[in-house]
Amino acid sequence: MLTLNPMNSSFNKLLTFKNVITASMIIVFSINILLIERVYALSDSRQIVLDAWTLVNEGFYDPEKFDEIQWKRIRQKTLQKQIETSEEAYSAIEDMLRPLEDPYTRVLRPKDYELLKSSNFGSEINGVGLQLGEDDENKIKVISTLGGSPAEEAGILSGDLIETVDGISSEKLGLASTASKLRGESGTKVLVEVSSKSGEIREVDLERRSVDLRPVRTKRLRDDSHTIGYLRITQFSESVPKQVEEALQELKEKEVEGLILDLRNNSGGLVSSGIAVADSLLSEKPVVETKDRNGIKDAIISQKETSFDGPMVTLVNKGTASASEILAGSLQDNERSILMGEQTYGKGLIQSLKSLGEDSGIAITVASYLTPNGNNIQGQGMTPDKLLDLPDASNYGSSDDKWVRNAELFLGALLEKEDVSVQTMELNNEEIKSLNS
Repeated sequence: MLTLNPMNSSFNKLLTFKNVITASMIIVFSINILLIERVYALSDSRQIVLDAWTLVNEGFYDPEKFDEIQWKRIRQKTLQKQIETSEEAYSAIEDMLRPLEDPYTRVLRPKDYELLKSSNFGSEINGVGLQLGEDDENKIKVISTLGGSPAEEAGILSGDLIETVDGISSEKLGLASTASKLRGESGTKVLVEVSSKSGEIREVDLERRSVDLRPVRTKRLRDDSHTIGYLRITQFSESVPKQVEEALQELKEKEVEGLILDLRNNSGGLVSSGIAVADSLLSEKPVVETKDRNGIKDAIISQKETSFDGPMVTLVNKGTASASEILAGSLQDNERSILMGEQTYGKGLIQSLKSLGEDSGIAITVASYLTPNGNNIQGQGMTPDKLLDLPDASNYGSSDDKWVRNAELFLGALLEKEDVSVQTMELNNEEIKSLNS
């Protein structure tokens, strides 16, 4: 007859107890996971936050920033907040994105998302006509004003700072909310406090209205000796490449000998459109290099056929930014066009627009871009070949526009000297001024 060892009996009981506890913990833990997943699945607002985090995590151009700011912990802390409404979700996303220190990676509420899409794909937008960015001190800065807009008529200039909108500090609002508050239904008004570079502060009462973007405008300039084409692009929307092709064809039929490309106050838009326009002016040349989270990609090369191959002058100013800087940089580096004017804005980051729930969206910086010669535009801008120390025109392309007149005179002098290339042609600012007298 066998006798059971008491220690073995106690051990077996303890082991059984531990197994029961372990099994219970697994069940409880599994239930908690299921409950958490169920809560997340039932909360559309919380799902928006999770989707935004995932999109940024997969696409942001500088993943090293994630380790620096403890990106995964930010997600955890964000999801611990009360997120029951769409507005709470948008606010949570804004808080989540802030440590990235990238003003261009931002959540877009439904109204802002729709307006941004309409400006990229449509021909008009309701608002005051201001295109905004942030300076080095995170102040809201005017990149440019749209032609014929309330902001332009009120004398707001590129480089001015937006201090308040309807009494609310732009610093408190941030870039996206400041832009949002300036937009609205036609006929409504908004009070904007603006400060100039000299420090002068003034209040401007602006009435919102439908602003005709008219992204491509063209005309023929004629004098006694030559016929010059003038092509102005105010922004790069989806329809622009086709409109530029049509405009260049029209100018060729008018037998223009040279071309003035006006990119002043063009704050960008769709990078793909800017590249497509460069493709129309360059023959088998590098247009731009991009640097994303995986490193520098091969340059995009233009096609062989061009829509215009004559001499060119490209006008740029401090409101020339983003996609327009890509175009200007490709023309300058390939020695295709002289750049005239002012140092450009210096926005060298590319955003991808992604959809979130409830017709909202998120803009994510996915890459930076370099000119064909490897120049980084971000924070630096493009330096013109010929700086123009002249007041900018109030009506671009008009008979009073001295910038266009200087470009026209320069092209005329170039055409008179057929044996001198655009690259070696010398005409300093004093000579340019003398041509106007």
